[in-house]
Amino acid sequence: MNRFAGRPDTGGRLSSPSAKRNRDAILGVLQDVWTDPSGNILETASGSGEHAVHFARAFQAATIWPSDVDGPSLASIEAWRRHCGLDNLKSPIRLDVTATHWRSGTALPPLADTLDVIMSINMIHIAPWSACEGLLEGAGARLKPDGMLFVYGPFRQRGVVTAESNLEFDRSLRSRNSEWGLRELEVVCECASRFGLKLSKTVAMPANNLSVIFKRQGA
Repeated sequence: MNRFAGRPDTGGRLSSPSAKRNRDAILGVLQDVWTDPSGNILETASGSGEHAVHFARAFQAATIWPSDVDGPSLASIEAWRRHCGLDNLKSPIRLDVTATHWRSGTALPPLADTLDVIMSINMIHIAPWSACEGLLEGAGARLKPDGMLFVYGPFRQRGVVTAESNLEFDRSLRSRNSEWGLRELEVVCECASRFGLKLSKTVAMPANNLSVIFKRQGA
């Protein structure tokens, strides 16, 4: 699936229309729920890198670690990092959340050993279920006690009518890959609880999306 529009410019920076549309709304929620915006924040599946740049500008006391598993995305993230010259934005890390070393909490230099925030934006529905499960397991292993996992995207919810646009999107995803599709929020929460993550808050977002905030429980 091509997440980007057009071609990279001469600097190699890719552009994601959805990132430009949703970055301010996501930042607003993050500013509300992250009461001490400092420490280390990891973004999984950073894509073009535009979200990471946006967050680095907003949270200058924090260290932003972008990541992706896709080569062109990693190149774009690095191009954005060099273009913007933000000291708190680190070079991208090649990260596969389904990998055993991520899920187990094994050290991944230069990534910080413990994290204050992990963000996943528009990933778990455009990936197999193993990626969602891996994200949750790794977050449970790597977040500091009371650290936050922030997941954004479209969901299904029990007892809530799913918007027709989301149903159409779900059908389109599944037609491209049978392992993709909108996840049921309650199933994601049940899986998160197995890894020491408790649902803290959900926030309705534009275009029938949700911001879902989990907190890591205890040590």
